[in-house]
Amino acid sequence: MLESSYTVKMEIAGNTAMWTRPDSGDCPVSYPVPTYSAAKAIFESILWGPAIAIVPIKVEICTPVQYHSYLTNYGGPLRSTKSLQNGNSYQLLATVLIDVCYKLYAKVRPNRDKCRLPPNALRWDSNTTSPGHAYQAMFYRRLKRGQCYSIPVLGWREFTPSYFGELRDDTKILSSLPDINISSMLREVFNNGYNSPVSFIYDRDVAVRNGCLNYGDRG
Repeated sequence: MLESSYTVKMEIAGNTAMWTRPDSGDCPVSYPVPTYSAAKAIFESILWGPAIAIVPIKVEICTPVQYHSYLTNYGGPLRSTKSLQNGNSYQLLATVLIDVCYKLYAKVRPNRDKCRLPPNALRWDSNTTSPGHAYQAMFYRRLKRGQCYSIPVLGWREFTPSYFGELRDDTKILSSLPDINISSMLREVFNNGYNSPVSFIYDRDVAVRNGCLNYGDRG
């Protein structure tokens, strides 16, 4: 069986989410759905290992898309030089999503770029006859127990989930959602996998149809 045939899926929900549009400037606005890299990070927060590559397939929207204004005090490194010197923060206005719920799906395969892997990951990869299957089994054990490598977040670190875990039977895809067209959507920043340099990649003419976004497969 091909490694790419192994899949993982999960559900995540929360009060607030922020999938930042890079083109929205100083008052950031959220995409209506998680970006490819955000979905990948959510899976990796449950179980991460550099020997395995997570390839998001699709996301299903399970609640209405609702935007909300969010005001916070920003104290990060993008402040002005004067603000940094004086230890001052500034108010940041953002347009976020509220009351979100998504079902996420991804493929699992071995990391093809072995030269970047640390020794422990190389040993695990060489000693495992089916890395994709092994990851899938470990992922579902951890998901069922509520274990995680790091706390999954809904975009920004302060937006923690109210639920993450296995797909729930009573959670339904919002297939009646009107179509959403996105002319340009950030795909990922580190597109060559583990320990790769920064490289911004965008998808063009992205469409959410019947409550579902297919990320597309670039290999």
